[in-house]
Amino acid sequence: MDKVIPGTNLPRIVIIGGGFGGVNLAKSLKHLQIQIVLLDKNNYHTFQPLLYQVATGGLEPDSIAFPLRKLFDDQENIIYRNAEVTHLYPDEKFMETSIGAISYDYLVIATGTQTNFFNLPVDNLAMSMKTIPEALDLRSLILQNFEQANYESNPKTKSALMKFVIVGGGPTGVETAGALAELKRYVLPADYPELDMRQMEIQLIEAGNRLLSGMSDKSSVHALSDLEKMGVHVSLNTFVTGYDGTTVQTNQGETFEATTLIWSAGVKGCPINGLDPEVVLPNGRIRVNAFSQVETYKDIFAIGDIAYMTSDGNFPQGHPQVAQVAIQMGKNLAHNLQYLLKGAPLRAFEYYDKGSMATIGRNKAVADLAKAHFKGIIAWLMWMMIHLLFLIGFRNRLIVLINWIWSYITYDKGSRVIIRKFKRVKGLSDPEILVK
Repeated sequence: MDKVIPGTNLPRIVIIGGGFGGVNLAKSLKHLQIQIVLLDKNNYHTFQPLLYQVATGGLEPDSIAFPLRKLFDDQENIIYRNAEVTHLYPDEKFMETSIGAISYDYLVIATGTQTNFFNLPVDNLAMSMKTIPEALDLRSLILQNFEQANYESNPKTKSALMKFVIVGGGPTGVETAGALAELKRYVLPADYPELDMRQMEIQLIEAGNRLLSGMSDKSSVHALSDLEKMGVHVSLNTFVTGYDGTTVQTNQGETFEATTLIWSAGVKGCPINGLDPEVVLPNGRIRVNAFSQVETYKDIFAIGDIAYMTSDGNFPQGHPQVAQVAIQMGKNLAHNLQYLLKGAPLRAFEYYDKGSMATIGRNKAVADLAKAHFKGIIAWLMWMMIHLLFLIGFRNRLIVLINWIWSYITYDKGSRVIIRKFKRVKGLSDPEILVK
């Protein structure tokens, strides 16, 4: 059956996904006499909270990525394979992958999420930021827009090239809007002195009645105030109804001419083909019990963003899809797998909320920790410290810290490089043909 994994008599735990949940689970099983097989279609772990900084030129991608093989080079009981799972056969306890068939004793699904466009036909037009390649595509498009605007003679085309519409007022949307506003103020005027940067517009669209809905009302108010002071236009109670590559339409009857639509409005799970359809929700999340076991299965588990657990009484709609949930689920499941191997009772998962935070710009951030609320430079410093601590690898922490210090001192972002030109698919290619 197994074409790619050496045989062993040890219990085999297969983990699909090298994100926060999968990595912390594998690390927590380091000293057990088992065989761990980690599968991921990328050979690196991505620190997703900083993807927006790659997209806006603040960081290079290798500073937020860490090779999975290097991450586990001191762990003897793990095998990594660069592979994608195509179909699961739960009754036979094996899966088909892009590199062959792999069997398991216990399976953990930690595949995370993908962008949710809510059935709007904009997936080939809007720019999302769930992966490093997507962040690099967005960075290229932003810079390409300004390169074209620099010589564009058509006023309508120039205006559309310099307008950026961001959909979704969660942390990613707020942080991206703030980063673009800082580019407009501090960086782009020096790069493009021929352009009037007053023509650059940043529009943030949020379907709810406030920004940062997962945080306190105080944080929402502060974020809105800071963004507006930075020149970002914010539309609340507004959602996108259509986009054709040049014109954004909303339920409020507004239209925005823009060649760049950045989508951060929601996510959906990445389930595995072969699971009982009854355990997969319409949004792709997988139903699990208090022990992270997928409903109706005893040997299949799901953790992180893809897991939908309602048994924790504080979260009747499932846990928030954030890194801390995935990390804690991974560590708790590591204990439960040890208990399973020993025949001991399992331990129910309880999420400990360590707080939420979002950065808006230079010396501007909001943080909700326990019952305390912070804003301004104190929250900004806390945000930087926490993100540095959770980055994997000393080198990555050092590079990110140096970049942040350099940017703070010089008011500059040094990663404004078009590595590869971005082109749209399905006939919508270079931005210059989109607006006439």
